[in-house]
Amino acid sequence: MSKTHKLNAVIVDDHPLARMAIRNLLESEGVTVVGEAGDGAQALHLVDQLYPDLVIVDVDIPVMSGIEVVEKLRKQAFSRIIIVVSAKNDLFYGKRSADAGANAFISKKEGMTNIIAAVNASLNGYSYFPLSLHAFMGSLSSEQEMLQLLSSQEIKVMRYILAGTDNMKIASEMNISNKTVSTYKSRLMEKLNCRSLMDLFSFAQRNKIG
Repeated sequence: MSKTHKLNAVIVDDHPLARMAIRNLLESEGVTVVGEAGDGAQALHLVDQLYPDLVIVDVDIPVMSGIEVVEKLRKQAFSRIIIVVSAKNDLFYGKRSADAGANAFISKKEGMTNIIAAVNASLNGYSYFPLSLHAFMGSLSSEQEMLQLLSSQEIKVMRYILAGTDNMKIASEMNISNKTVSTYKSRLMEKLNCRSLMDLFSFAQRNKIG
């Protein structure tokens, strides 16, 4: 852990106890936590203000998802380490994290200590997506395969739908037309073989998507 004592970090999670657990873990390894955020917008502001060496962000946070935070940071040319954590669907969010430009994905179900292994891997120039490797070994269920077919825009629309957001609000949030929202909605429902919103909610619950 010789390199980690020089690092400073921002933690993004809407659960104070989760932030505390990550803070304790990082500080035990000599990492200085310089800021904490509870939602996506606050996270972007903090990173812009503090420009930390390391950002640890949970997938399921308010305002914008952790994946969207990663996408926006990379578009803003933030080149330092970003680690995504989640207690939800490992394969789905692991792949989305990699596609968005994260250095690593850690499943909260596997234990937070893996964050340190991910930090070390990133410092040495490697990505860290251990659970996502199964996706390339033919071990996906049919529903997992369906999820892999969704585009990033379709995933964003799905997340808004699951949060109970209506089409007009989704269109406003994503800066697209109502018609485009309806198109994305129809496509994702078709790809997931869902005939109703109840089917979609059931699918999401089964696969721990949110």
